[in-house]
Amino acid sequence: SVSYGATCRLVVMSHIHLLPIGYLIKLISPKTKLILLAHGIEVFPQFSKLKRRMIQQCNQILAVSRFTKHCLVEKQKLCEDQLKVMNNCLDPFLKEPLETGKNNDLLKRYGFKRDDVVLMSLCRMSCDEGYKGYDKVIESLHELKKNHPRLKYMIVGKYDEKEKNRVEQFIDYFDVQDKVLLTGFIPDSELADHFQLADIFIMPSDQEGFGIAFIEAMYYNRPVIAGNKDGSVDALLNGKLGVLINPDNVKEVSKAIQKMLLNTKQFLPDAKLLNEYFSYPVYRAQWRAVLNNAFENDGKVVRGSDEPILPGTTNSQPPLSDNYPIPTLQKELVPGLKE
Repeated sequence: SVSYGATCRLVVMSHIHLLPIGYLIKLISPKTKLILLAHGIEVFPQFSKLKRRMIQQCNQILAVSRFTKHCLVEKQKLCEDQLKVMNNCLDPFLKEPLETGKNNDLLKRYGFKRDDVVLMSLCRMSCDEGYKGYDKVIESLHELKKNHPRLKYMIVGKYDEKEKNRVEQFIDYFDVQDKVLLTGFIPDSELADHFQLADIFIMPSDQEGFGIAFIEAMYYNRPVIAGNKDGSVDALLNGKLGVLINPDNVKEVSKAIQKMLLNTKQFLPDAKLLNEYFSYPVYRAQWRAVLNNAFENDGKVVRGSDEPILPGTTNSQPPLSDNYPIPTLQKELVPGLKE
């Protein structure tokens, strides 16, 4: 409640929708520090004057990527000193990857053959968003199918009927009805098996705040293709963990898929590098640093736990910093962004 929050030294808001509550807490108790987590599309539209006044009361805003940070600076006119980039991490409760091959039940459910080459996207299909890039993948299949007759494309995730109808019309237009499958919602318990059913994970989005699906796909040792114009750049460590392409260019999408099909093993992600940046212990260490910084004025220090480090990870590995090289195309992401 607002009254309880006003008695606290620090309040962390996990979403922008909680900002009005934080603002009221700050009005009652100016000494209470506010930290806001900024994810993606919810902070991209231009805020009203009132909402901008509210967000300016935050002592710190943690942006999940440099793209999200730049959007906050450019669209909401926030001071860079108020912002810190802290990437998302892998869910520590993800099912352990096991190289057991493709799940027979899923092959049967979707009508796939064992020698089919499966592309996969994991996202919510919404008529209100439309930035995930699956349209470009569908369009690319029209040409790719000529040389790759066993190629399939599986879009995994919940959809609304309006978007489903639009995508099905798009599929019909490019004559790839036998190549594209919309699975609809799947339970979390089936996520690992779906990743292991795929040969390549692809999602050439252009407004992704970060893209947890990318690091999950790499956790399951799937090569990844992503767009180079949004938070996907952080998730792929500027191209060190996967292939970055112009998401607006269908030819680039096709070329990247073709290149990966020739030698998929060459593009497998570096598991050690993935863990060094996106494992839960690293994320936990970053949060300790954030909390220690927030409490430094009143002498409270957040101590580390005695929990063991997960295999292949380290708490001492520095996170992706705000100064990590930003690709040239990054400046095109936000209108008016200067070099």
